[in-house]
Amino acid sequence: MKTLTTLAAHALLGLSLLAGTLSTTALAQEYTEGKIAIDYPWSRPTPPGVPMGVGYMAITNHGDSDVTLIDASTSRAKSVSIHESTMKNGTMSMRPLKEGLTIPGGETVELKPHSYHLMLEKLQSPLKEGESIPLTLNFEGAADMDIRLDVKPLDGGMQKKEPGMDHSGH
Repeated sequence: MKTLTTLAAHALLGLSLLAGTLSTTALAQEYTEGKIAIDYPWSRPTPPGVPMGVGYMAITNHGDSDVTLIDASTSRAKSVSIHESTMKNGTMSMRPLKEGLTIPGGETVELKPHSYHLMLEKLQSPLKEGESIPLTLNFEGAADMDIRLDVKPLDGGMQKKEPGMDHSGH
């Protein structure tokens, strides 16, 4: 009987630990409006005097038809634009997406380093680690969304740092 009680106690402890892990994961920032979900929106800190910041996130379109992120805005920057970084012949280049960023129906598009991202241009003040920056995302084909970019360490809290272009310095 004592063995059964010990096994039950260990099982309960294991479930408690699992529940704690799941609740920590559930605390990751996510926003949902209609068919659009925004997961883990974040930015990097910027050094004093650097007028540009970045915005990263995953945008999921749970609908059947395409949706386009057409622009964004924040009180912390004069303007926000959507960019794509690409590597060609060993050179990283960046270009604005003037027509916006399409999120196909039923798919997720990631805004991340060395790929799609938001450029926060002419910052009012540097972005500091630990801050939460208000941001409005404007969509064609879906409702606009108010979210917050959490300013994370330079690696965004990821284990692996990616070498290459530093978006905070242009």
